[in-house]
Amino acid sequence: MRRIEQELGGALFLRTRTGCRPTPLGRLVLSRARPLVAEMRSLVTEARSAATGGPRLRVGSTASRALAGWLRRLRGDGREPTLRMDVSANTLLRMVADGQLDVAFVHEVEGTPLHIPGELRLRVLMEREPQFVSLPADHPATAKTEVEVYDLAGDRWMIDPSVDGEWDGVRRMFRDAGVAPDVLHGDYHTAAALVAIGEAVTVCQPTALPRPDMAVRRLRGDPLGVRLLLAARADADLNGAFPALEEAYREAARNAPEYRKWLERDGAGGPPVPATAQPTAAVEPVVETQTPMSQPSLRHTATTAGRT
Repeated sequence: MRRIEQELGGALFLRTRTGCRPTPLGRLVLSRARPLVAEMRSLVTEARSAATGGPRLRVGSTASRALAGWLRRLRGDGREPTLRMDVSANTLLRMVADGQLDVAFVHEVEGTPLHIPGELRLRVLMEREPQFVSLPADHPATAKTEVEVYDLAGDRWMIDPSVDGEWDGVRRMFRDAGVAPDVLHGDYHTAAALVAIGEAVTVCQPTALPRPDMAVRRLRGDPLGVRLLLAARADADLNGAFPALEEAYREAARNAPEYRKWLERDGAGGPPVPATAQPTAAVEPVVETQTPMSQPSLRHTATTAGRT
């Protein structure tokens, strides 16, 4: 450390009996060093991959039932993926921008735009994927093919607030429906267990599969939606990974009975259809105040590189 300080011409840390804290110069050096460290890690990973003779694709993803099929298809295409899971889409996007991941498959809750680094390229898998509800198999509302949010006002809802935008989106849904149910915060793995024993209901992805102790139903009017995005810094990684992801998502949709019925009945004429010809383009976030839940929260901006 002394040698580094001598080379830079100033102290990086103030040393006291209680510890060390960075000087203004130290904070500057740290801010510039972090991306260099990330790039070095990326270089080491790529070098090790090249040394072993196999191209690796560093994949990040939020939770999705399409993930297993996507990884299987990537392996079949000769691209051995490594996987990083995170509940935070913003964290994964930042990792792609920092060179720690090659691609990230994330979802953006409607009305709560993600913080998309300007250097990323995006492709839209689903412009709007409706979110369904998971409830106990013996719940009275399961007699209906579509459930009103009002029908579940007396139930306890379990929501994971660590998922970017999730609580904000659900809270808007409650407000629009004029209900204020009891809410329990926790992770969705625990939520599924509580739903199964009748202790809670929860929002779920439409690709979720029913179980003997748990039912999946559409929410009438589709009041909660997300946009599904694939992000990368390089067009090659983006275009190489997208077809496999699209196929995997279609497979997951076909295998989910409630979602398949929704797509067959409503999806053909509306925006929530798996995209097949989206251009490779950056997306510029546009924050709009009081944006209705039915409107997309971001607009597309085609560029040659980065954000306009």
